[in-house]
Amino acid sequence: MQDRVALVTGAARRIGAGIAEILHSEGYNLILHFRSSHQEALALRQRLEERRPESVVLVRANLESTSAVESLVAETVGIWGRLDAVVNNASAFYPTPIGEATETHWDELLASNLKAPFFLSQAAYPQLKRWKGCIVNLVDIYGLRPRPGFPIYSVAKAGLAAMTRSLALEMAPDVRVNGVAPGAILWPDRPIDETEKADLMANIPLRRMGEVADIAKAVRYLVCDAGYVTGQILPVDGGRSL
Repeated sequence: MQDRVALVTGAARRIGAGIAEILHSEGYNLILHFRSSHQEALALRQRLEERRPESVVLVRANLESTSAVESLVAETVGIWGRLDAVVNNASAFYPTPIGEATETHWDELLASNLKAPFFLSQAAYPQLKRWKGCIVNLVDIYGLRPRPGFPIYSVAKAGLAAMTRSLALEMAPDVRVNGVAPGAILWPDRPIDETEKADLMANIPLRRMGEVADIAKAVRYLVCDAGYVTGQILPVDGGRSL
């Protein structure tokens, strides 16, 4: 896989950085997208290029713009000459309780979680088809079972789950499209009290948080080893979706 190329969105930190690390370890050259986490992106690139020089390129873009999405793919192909895998990881996440939700919330959450992955996948399709590549979408267990207080986010991720299955049909037989649905992996950036943490843990059969590596390994499987798998969404949630 030394010459293969993967594009990971929202790659500077958290789960995106873990996915970047594991694909890089598999020999992929990387285009790492970020929007605002510039310093984290620089640190990640430096860390990866200490292992394999000239193997990582950073691209800043606002994926809410379809023209920016198309430019991101064009830049990827211009740099590496090919594109083998797209990981749609970038996501906005925050509560929108009924009575407080606004049109701005709707536009932002659907843009990052549904619109951007769709148009990025569409723009990447010709290259992915040429190289028999794949797409992995980071869905969410809340796209399969909605979370109270997060209706817009849940709707957006449910749409992403449907999009995963739809594109698997549309892009077959040349391009595989799958998803990973993480459960409790990292605490959100927003403040969270101990009661909320305890309530969450009580609903996880394995009674513990997952790790970024759990998600990264699932993505690696779908990208590298799942040649006969398409249209599937793999929950990695400690059994919480049960």
